Amino acid sequence: MTTSLTFKVEQGGDRLDTFLAQRHPELSRSRWQQLIQQGYVRINGQVCDRKNQPLSGGEVLQVVLPEPEPLDLIPEPLPLSILYEDDELLILNKPVDLVVHPAPGHHHGTLVHGLLAHCPELTGIGGVQRPGIVHRLDKDTSGVMVVAKTEFALHHLQQQLKARQMQRHYLGVVYGQPPQDSGTVITPIGRHPVDRKKMAVVPPEKGRTAITHWYVQERFRHCALVEFRLETGRTHQIRVHAAHLGWPLLGDPVYGRGAPLKVKLPGQALHAYRLALQHPRTGEEIVAIAPLPEHLEKLLRILRQQALNSESIPINC
Repeated sequence: MTTSLTFKVEQGGDRLDTFLAQRHPELSRSRWQQLIQQGYVRINGQVCDRKNQPLSGGEVLQVVLPEPEPLDLIPEPLPLSILYEDDELLILNKPVDLVVHPAPGHHHGTLVHGLLAHCPELTGIGGVQRPGIVHRLDKDTSGVMVVAKTEFALHHLQQQLKARQMQRHYLGVVYGQPPQDSGTVITPIGRHPVDRKKMAVVPPEKGRTAITHWYVQERFRHCALVEFRLETGRTHQIRVHAAHLGWPLLGDPVYGRGAPLKVKLPGQALHAYRLALQHPRTGEEIVAIAPLPEHLEKLLRILRQQALNSESIPINC
């Protein structure tokens, strides 16, 4: 069902997209720009497809919001570990080996399929194949994720990410010993110059700045438990930065290397354990904690047992 909106411009000075985003914040500015360019906005009865059209005052804007595009997906009930949920958002603990959204080779059984079964109203929120997805985790990375249930929440949460207000903390087991107990790595990340399926630290002109803070939590014989705090959110950021520093994540099939440990892991030893954000409507701080999965708990037990014959130093950061 389409929705019609009418706005009267009382005074000039704004661009068309800015005015609409301010008057109807349920849709993000980028969504308004898309609608303008697709011809859904009229000024004084005439279609205007210029997102930066200046407004002088006195104009009447008419908008027809199209129906959400139908999802080419069939909802599939999946067991979801929900940490928090209300009318605006949902926070869950994603298990390892679960793909977030459909992609070549993963047409069924993704997190999106499960979300659509749990929340049918997600249809059309933020894109056809990724409804409500604010950020994602790699297939083999477990942990806490937030999903928007309204356009307003999606826009608000995306702005928090952009402004670096959303706090994302990870725990990872690296192979090697960081030389200090804490530090920050700031490097550009972009596509690998040879293997286009990989990311890499690249020259500034070929990538985007990526900032990762790290804190050693515990040291073992050959490894260390490290907390990572993301300031930016580039693809594979922690995995690339850890490998770049010389201590890749255990079990990382892409950026890691063989380790003399008799431990079988389903993927990289990385878990998003803490997420803190501001509720889009109330402004209340929400903190969600996702407990470590069993395979990482087992890994830590083995590492601690191996360390009994050597020095293991816990560090409180």
